[in-house]
Amino acid sequence: CHTTQMAHVEIVIDGGGNFLRVQVVPKAEARTIIPCTEASGGRAGSKPERHPLCDKFQYIAGDFVKYGGVVTSGYAKDPREPFTKYLEILAEWSASEFKHPKISAILAYVRKESVIKNLIDRQILILNEQGTLITEWDKKSDGEPTELIKLIGDQTAAFVRWVVEIPGELEPRVWKDTSLWQSWIGYYTTTKQESALCYVTGEEMLVADQHPAKITNDGDKAKLISSNDNTNFTFRGRFKTASEAAAVGFEVTQKAHSALRWLISRQGYRKETLAVVAWATSGQPIPQPTDDSLAILGLESQVDPEDTAQNIGRQVASLLAGYRQKLAPSEHVVVLAIDSATTGRSAIVYYRDLNGSDFLERLLDWQKTCAWLHRYVSVEVQDPNTGKSRRKPLPFIGAPSPADIARAAYGDRVDGKLFKATVTRLLPCIIDGQPLPRDLMESTYRRACNRIAQERWEWEKTLSIACALFNKYAQKEKYRMSLDLERKTRDYLYGRLLALAESLEDWALSSANEKRESNAARLMQRFSEHP
Repeated sequence: CHTTQMAHVEIVIDGGGNFLRVQVVPKAEARTIIPCTEASGGRAGSKPERHPLCDKFQYIAGDFVKYGGVVTSGYAKDPREPFTKYLEILAEWSASEFKHPKISAILAYVRKESVIKNLIDRQILILNEQGTLITEWDKKSDGEPTELIKLIGDQTAAFVRWVVEIPGELEPRVWKDTSLWQSWIGYYTTTKQESALCYVTGEEMLVADQHPAKITNDGDKAKLISSNDNTNFTFRGRFKTASEAAAVGFEVTQKAHSALRWLISRQGYRKETLAVVAWATSGQPIPQPTDDSLAILGLESQVDPEDTAQNIGRQVASLLAGYRQKLAPSEHVVVLAIDSATTGRSAIVYYRDLNGSDFLERLLDWQKTCAWLHRYVSVEVQDPNTGKSRRKPLPFIGAPSPADIARAAYGDRVDGKLFKATVTRLLPCIIDGQPLPRDLMESTYRRACNRIAQERWEWEKTLSIACALFNKYAQKEKYRMSLDLERKTRDYLYGRLLALAESLEDWALSSANEKRESNAARLMQRFSEHP
């Protein structure tokens, strides 16, 4: 019955509902646990539902409209409706058997309808010449914008959280008070009426009317489970009610979505609306399929920069063997990828449930067969003589991450949809042992040939990843990647000559202190097309 929100303003009151002080919340401390209803947990549109405790000014401030505040368009006919609805749920909670002294104090304060005035007096909010709240800072005006405007731009859109200081109460922050959490859970559960057969547990229980959003991040509005019959006729014509199509218990869906949200934030890979996460059902830590060799070993800064590239490869194999010993033979590992087609709908785009030993074996096979020597990672080291820190390359032999492969194939400015589709396409190659897509290998190869279109560091990264993908794609042929002195084909011999020409020209340019690409480098793309 809770969700998270990024708060901007923190109002402090006492147990009698009297205003004490206010402060702008630093961005690093903004994540706040707040009570929510099913409707407010995934609210969207022109008439968003109010949260029961912490919310924006249009809900908690009775004097918001008085100072020129503009409510969302769905409430335009009755601008006080958001505040009235907020008061209503707060009063019902305060009058219930699950009442809490902090809720009574907040209710007493907001009933005074002085929130905006108090914040103006403390110069958290500012007015224009007409005496109304400004929504956009005029850069031509004299003076500096307030701390709140610097933080979010439109000060009227700020999200407020509460601190209630009551003598004897050890935790005044409402988002940290576990007794307040339990108070809301107890009250809100009593408001549920409909019982049905839960399709997950097979038991008769209170069912969910709506399912939680914010699965991948705090701003994610997309839902995995939804039944909206106002448009697209998701169930009408086949069932009388949405619960006849599928019913999930209220407590079940709350716990399941919370667990998934926690897993993704703790160990998942996220890029825009895509989230990929793997976990062992026993809770044992496991490596993630979206990691490269260094990430599997841990943070890059924890790897010894003096390690050889081969040693890092051996460490990865050793680490995966250690995971295998920790996982029981019957242990299950789940790999899940979620993506959003629209702002309101999510889908599971990849799902595998397999034995832990199979998962680790396939991950190790990927690391071995898609391995190459990479030099695009650097770590910070301290110079023992000067004590200053500097970046030092950290070569490693291993497989690149799916994200790095996507960028190598399509460039750093790759379209978001194409990037997510590429990462998703690589998951079956890693987890299921499927062949690498030929078009992906060829796209990376073509970019590696087009050397002059990239900066040197980017080209070297693209080149090593292209070699890794070709090695993976042609693994059945078992090519030897070392110099083949017995190979006499013209393209191979001319390639060797081109490498010698580049080496000689680089030496000449370096001797002459000239900083430009060699002619051999500029001709590389044409040479690859017509060797």
